[in-house]
Amino acid sequence: MEIGFDVRIERGGLKKAGERFDLLRRVMIVTDSLVPEVYAQSVEAQCGQGRIHVIPAGERSKSFEELHRLLAAMLDFNMDRTDCVVAVGGGVVGDLAGFAASCYMRGVDFYNIPTTLLAQVDSSVGGKTGIDFNGVKNLVGAFYQPKGVMIDTDVLKTLDPRQLRAGMAESIKMALTCDRELFEMIENGIDTEKLIERSLKIKAYVVERDEKENGLRRVLNFGHTVGHAIESYNNGRLLHGECVALGMLPMCSERVRERLIPVLKKYGLPTEITDSADALTPYIIHDKKSDSDGINTVFVGEIGSFSFEKLSVDEIRARLVSR
Repeated sequence: MEIGFDVRIERGGLKKAGERFDLLRRVMIVTDSLVPEVYAQSVEAQCGQGRIHVIPAGERSKSFEELHRLLAAMLDFNMDRTDCVVAVGGGVVGDLAGFAASCYMRGVDFYNIPTTLLAQVDSSVGGKTGIDFNGVKNLVGAFYQPKGVMIDTDVLKTLDPRQLRAGMAESIKMALTCDRELFEMIENGIDTEKLIERSLKIKAYVVERDEKENGLRRVLNFGHTVGHAIESYNNGRLLHGECVALGMLPMCSERVRERLIPVLKKYGLPTEITDSADALTPYIIHDKKSDSDGINTVFVGEIGSFSFEKLSVDEIRARLVSR
């Protein structure tokens, strides 16, 4: 699967990273405190010179403080522009490591080995990197494509069940907007590898046509305007996928919602927004998809299709209140 770089889905692929990626140089391997140590160690063993950098698990690591620590570690490792960064972890690890790679000496090579379902089906592909700032998600960042992505489904065996369920939300999102057949497969139960493959094909189709999110790529933000507001307001209490699940509910028709809610329940995802519109409004106002005319949102009226809608903050509030 090509999107300007190589994406591989391969059981046991973690042990073949040295065959797939150019690791015979200095390699900064970024992981977090909840990822099994053996994963980063496996990559390190395949490097010319490897060093493991561990960040605290969780969204709070997408910060200037952790970015500073990582860049300082890269400098201490004497990395130059011929060296590379490898992310071994979920979306937070990939976002931070990719952003550091984009900044260091104006850009060094970056590879991604996602270890969560959410990262495997979505965030590891597409080149969005960044950190949160002043309580607003992903406010500072860059589009920076990885040189390669290795998706090893074997690593999901050690994934926390809640994280696994949260990853389903991004696949449900893509199915609702772009693939009616995939949504029906999810309704009836679907093999994990097939789920990842179908989801990545949607992501690849969209990204290769609109890398910098000037048009079509906005469809991938379905559920994210309200979802990011919920995530920021709750400050880590809810996982990203759980927030996206909730964020989809106000942005679809009643007939779509009637099928969406049972699917969310089937996969253990939340179905009730308990935060008030007043609480979420300050975060909606700072949504990155906003401009002087309003906020660019995605609406699903029929499963497998979508429309773009420019909404004011008050219109989004009204949808939250009416639910």
